[in-house]
Amino acid sequence: EPTRINFSYRLGRFLFRIFLCVWFRLRVHHCERVPEEGAVIIGANHISYLDPIFICCALKRMVVGLARESVFRAPVLGSALHSWNVIPVDQEGTGRGLKTFFTRLLGGDAVMMFPEGERSRTGQILAPQPGVGLIILKSSAPVVPVKVFGAFEAFGRHHLIPRPFHVEIKFGEPLDFADLRAEAKRTKDKARLKELYQQAATDLLHVIVTLEPGPDQSK
Repeated sequence: EPTRINFSYRLGRFLFRIFLCVWFRLRVHHCERVPEEGAVIIGANHISYLDPIFICCALKRMVVGLARESVFRAPVLGSALHSWNVIPVDQEGTGRGLKTFFTRLLGGDAVMMFPEGERSRTGQILAPQPGVGLIILKSSAPVVPVKVFGAFEAFGRHHLIPRPFHVEIKFGEPLDFADLRAEAKRTKDKARLKELYQQAATDLLHVIVTLEPGPDQSK
């Protein structure tokens, strides 16, 4: 069953929303494209430390994310992340944490992933990593692309403190991976599976890149 949103998450989201709306003049477009319940994968670009917070604050429902195991060693921050149901993941390739993450998705949670795998140092889009493709193709959950605009200028890797730069978040239309999922289910070829995982991640990132700021224009 889905993870229940707790008081710590509600309080943290409330306080961060105030800060983000005042300091960054945060604007959110088409958050209604994320289902209010049921499993869903949210895939976003990654240009700032604050990207996960921007996305969590843009939605009413709880979003489950990942963070490096090393971050949880910080006494205050680690406790906060645990209380917000963030999952520690090992970046050494053991896959620790991903099983829990996938279990949460199958249980009906909204999960957040970054196809690039790490924050961009330059603000430019990085090459997609196949890990997100594996999660996509192993599940049947809808995939919602998200693009964060202005977060690199507001608080990129080169900034020590956040700057009051305007930030927008736009949620795209849910994507259909039915064909890739069907082929991944059929194939027994490990090399082909890796290609399919990479293709899914590439397709998602392509859509994220093509999202434009502001609400969609009526046709």
